[in-house]
Amino acid sequence: MLIEELARAKVNFTLQVSGRRPDGYHALASVVAFASAADVVTLDTGRPHAIEVTGPFAPKLASEYLIERTLKTLQSRHPALTLGAVYLDKRLPVAAGIGGGSADAAAVLRAVRRANPELQAAVDWHGIAATLGADVPVCLANEPTFMTGIGDVLQTMPRLHEPIAAVLVNPQAIVPADKTAQVFRTLRAPDLAAEASDMPSPPHMGSISEVIDAIARLGNDLEAPATVVMPIIADVLAALRSTPGCRTTCMSGAGPTCFAIFDDAAAAAAAASSLRHAQAGWWVEAVTLS
Repeated sequence: MLIEELARAKVNFTLQVSGRRPDGYHALASVVAFASAADVVTLDTGRPHAIEVTGPFAPKLASEYLIERTLKTLQSRHPALTLGAVYLDKRLPVAAGIGGGSADAAAVLRAVRRANPELQAAVDWHGIAATLGADVPVCLANEPTFMTGIGDVLQTMPRLHEPIAAVLVNPQAIVPADKTAQVFRTLRAPDLAAEASDMPSPPHMGSISEVIDAIARLGNDLEAPATVVMPIIADVLAALRSTPGCRTTCMSGAGPTCFAIFDDAAAAAAAASSLRHAQAGWWVEAVTLS
């Protein structure tokens, strides 16, 4: 049996960091949506264990390790699960702030869950996702979510009234191996005396105007420190802001991928075409966010 799952790019509309917890992790609050741009994960339950990676970003990928870890975790915890071979078509840039590796692992979990309907209720899918990485639980949910804690506390948000037209841009710059750690060190978040017990409430973001307002009010706390670590982020944001019809811009995750929101798909497509012409080395995708 062949089961295909899209590993959609994760986009942080907002991302606030309240401080560093006593356990060393950072407490955050983030509204997450998912883009139409995606890797493609295929599970073949009729073949023995194997992982094969193709696609434009396959040569830069190190996340087959995460897929391998996902399969081994499932096998060790639930030996009765039917697994198989995994094929990954890697279309999203790596280390990009859009959850590519986490989305791939989450897509494997969803594919295995579909392949084993009789065992779905017996497996703690969220708990397994949380052991694999901070972004894997929200990528497993694969829907608009308010994410708090260290990314492990999820609150499903109402779906957007309609998909939002946007452009994602990654400058294809060299990303430091410890990028996220560098960004958080540069942020210098305050130490929290204890783990936060009062979780913030999610902003209301049903329409494009409400999304734009929330981005303007809340933004991404990691954008400024990430720009210190990777100055090209400022160029990406400036290029997006200069495109006709751009309503707002922001960086996703710890960068360097940034996004701009437009009123409609035609405006987003025109902006993407213009940016590709001006910056041939950048990864540019017109997408919908939902």
